Amino acid sequence: MPGTVLLIAASPLGRGRLVDAAAVLPVLAAVAPGVLSGTDTANVVELADPLEPQAVLTRLRAAATAPGPLTVYLTGQLHLDRRQRLPHLALARTTAATVRYTALPWQWIREELRLRSAAQTTLVVDLHADADAWRYVTERGLDCGPTTAVYGRVAPARAPGRRGTAEPAYMKAVATLLRSGHRPPLAELHERALARAAESSTGRDLVLAGTGGFAPRPPSRPAGTAAGPPPVDPHAALSAAVQAGRHTDADALAAGYELAAVRAYGAASEDALHWTEVRADLAMFAGDPVRSCRAWLAVAQVRLAAGQPADAPAVESAVDRAHHQWGRIEDAARARELGPALAELRLRVPGRRSGALENVQRQLRQLQVG
Repeated sequence: MPGTVLLIAASPLGRGRLVDAAAVLPVLAAVAPGVLSGTDTANVVELADPLEPQAVLTRLRAAATAPGPLTVYLTGQLHLDRRQRLPHLALARTTAATVRYTALPWQWIREELRLRSAAQTTLVVDLHADADAWRYVTERGLDCGPTTAVYGRVAPARAPGRRGTAEPAYMKAVATLLRSGHRPPLAELHERALARAAESSTGRDLVLAGTGGFAPRPPSRPAGTAAGPPPVDPHAALSAAVQAGRHTDADALAAGYELAAVRAYGAASEDALHWTEVRADLAMFAGDPVRSCRAWLAVAQVRLAAGQPADAPAVESAVDRAHHQWGRIEDAARARELGPALAELRLRVPGRRSGALENVQRQLRQLQVG
């Protein structure tokens, strides 16, 4: 099966640029698509200094829903938004004051990749973080989700007063190694790239290697304690079922995990909500926008009822996805049924795109006339 490769190089224009991210694209573009992907053939999509977060999200979503292996090569810089203090990938128009509106929330990347199997999903990153973002990732980690294999590094931005932008030395090393036409196992490629990039490193880089991303080191296991069996990855089974067209089986499996999470932790727990969100995505893959929209509406309502703010990324994402699926409903009666609930949510959660509430209200009027 052909693979999919997404090349993203993003950094602000002007004085806010910490790293010359786009400089790596010519080197990556010179690598054969199959080598970039690790498959016989691959489709490659390149985003150089993109302007709009929604445009990047659209490309990422399309890549994440494509069948076959997915490899994302991501080069850029991390900042925290001033309101929620959450990491974002800076884009071309991003400034310190506009991170929330002009940068890509890191959670969006995690969310789009969450339903894929780790065996078929790889994220290769070379990121530079400003002082606030560096403090965040060293204390709290950089969560890439439990089903994504991640390789790369996060480097601290250069100290104030040092001239020039940093180079994406790690990603350039990856690209140079791949230009030989041979793609070694990812762990080996990662170690060799780190060794090549060591000369330009400050020695403080956070290294990402494995599944899930970087996290603060957990307490060591007491001597003599068994490590236990490796955890079962239900997302791999879900991914296989979806790709085989067994959508009913996939939903039944996710429903079982959702019920277990509700019983163990409560309906408003992150564990339970995660599986409700998975089922919403599964309904989308099955071509059932009514069920998907209803599930996303429920997720948003539960999160808001639990006291999460209207501008929390998880709340905004749920309402945005409900809105997107509602727009794909062809049955006018079902659209009229779900429209008022969506409009009520849009009053509370306007989201980051202007005119979302007006869009719902306009479509509802058209449905009533029809």
